[in-house]
Amino acid sequence: MSSPDVSTDFASLDLNDDVVRNLHDLGYAQMTPIQASALPSVLAGDDVIAQAKTGSGKTVAFGLGVLREVEVRRFSVQALVLCPTRELAEQVAHEVRRLARTTANLKVLTLCGGVPIRPQKHSLQHGAHVVVGTPGRVLDHLRKQSLDVDDVRLLVLDEADRMLDMGFADAIDEVVQQLPQRRQTLLFSATFPEQTDALAEAVTRDALRVVVDDVHDDGHIRQQMLAVRDGDDRERRLKQALLAWSPTLALVFCATKRSCQSVADALVDEGFSAGVLHGDLDQKQRDQAMVQAHHGSIQVLVATDVAARGLDVDDVDLVVNLHPARDADTHVHRVGRTGRAQRRGRALSLLTARDQAQVADWQVAFETLGADVFDDVDLMQPPPRPSYVSLEIAAGKKQKLRPGDILGALTQDGGLAADDVGRIHIRAQVSYVAVRRDVARQALQQLQHGRLKGRRFRARRLR
Repeated sequence: MSSPDVSTDFASLDLNDDVVRNLHDLGYAQMTPIQASALPSVLAGDDVIAQAKTGSGKTVAFGLGVLREVEVRRFSVQALVLCPTRELAEQVAHEVRRLARTTANLKVLTLCGGVPIRPQKHSLQHGAHVVVGTPGRVLDHLRKQSLDVDDVRLLVLDEADRMLDMGFADAIDEVVQQLPQRRQTLLFSATFPEQTDALAEAVTRDALRVVVDDVHDDGHIRQQMLAVRDGDDRERRLKQALLAWSPTLALVFCATKRSCQSVADALVDEGFSAGVLHGDLDQKQRDQAMVQAHHGSIQVLVATDVAARGLDVDDVDLVVNLHPARDADTHVHRVGRTGRAQRRGRALSLLTARDQAQVADWQVAFETLGADVFDDVDLMQPPPRPSYVSLEIAAGKKQKLRPGDILGALTQDGGLAADDVGRIHIRAQVSYVAVRRDVARQALQQLQHGRLKGRRFRARRLR
């Protein structure tokens, strides 16, 4: 358990001045509880088992450990991070790269399923210092002998409970067996059911155990419950809530992939800007949904629990549990998607009488809404439109494209103001840029008919 008198200043740690300055530049002024409790042991090379939920700052905790272990002059894989989903792996890799801005030439590579394996094998041939990936794809590379882990000094298991929930136990076991026994292991998990606890004991040695249970500040999240009768009533209440509260981004949780798709399709038919995230989507569809959520170009993202793992968006101001979570821990994880970064959030659970009996022992202090709460909402009114539109460019890192190239093309060549352009995401073969809705047509024409890096690339608007 973390101690209240532990220093929260990064300068108190065994970090060089450049790393501390970079942390401050990135907005990390003080350590979070999990960082303050775990980082001294992480930086000392000790094994750590940590219980911390999403939003706790655990990526920085193990990311600084990664930087400590890697010797850039040795061009081999020295740190391996396993994550449950590609989305989380991409976010972890991005954060490690940001933390490593003062470490020249450190290469971070993601290895995840849902995309062809051959380009990954090619990238591995060129070497990497840090690999972040999903257990199944990492194991594929180990079996094909395209990934050499003989020099791995640090293993991180991020969101271990979810990896086990998703059936990765055997894959994790086989990966761990191929790693050097003399290594540091860091395991992070939101919950510790018996299987997760057994894994933690099996892969670590003399580990420090850290529990941080104050990650989500309930003072920032308003938890409300509204009684519903059936499926049709759930969807009607969902639409009323979206119209009444006009969230910047609402995250709607459903029990099944089929219900996710059905709800998202119904919202789109009603004029809402909605995306969907579930396991039947291909990777490109998942990427596009994630990008639109980050860009603020959709108002609603409908997702299953597993598909939403790794969704790290600070602007979620409404979570709707269209169907109840399977257990109290999953409910806490869902609700914690809003109220991030000290913002205020709202979580609405739509519960039948049977659902209410299921959640009765979860110790959740719901504010119960009356049946007339949305009586003044006109379901025929048009939903608000997001402020941004997402544009896709058929070029990315492989074409040496950088955010500055896209920004310059839109502002210097296309005549847009800098604040007309939102977030930019560069992938291997594709890039995405958010632009304000009122200049979307002008921006798209510039990208379609202008040039980037001296070349013309296809561009389109994401729907």
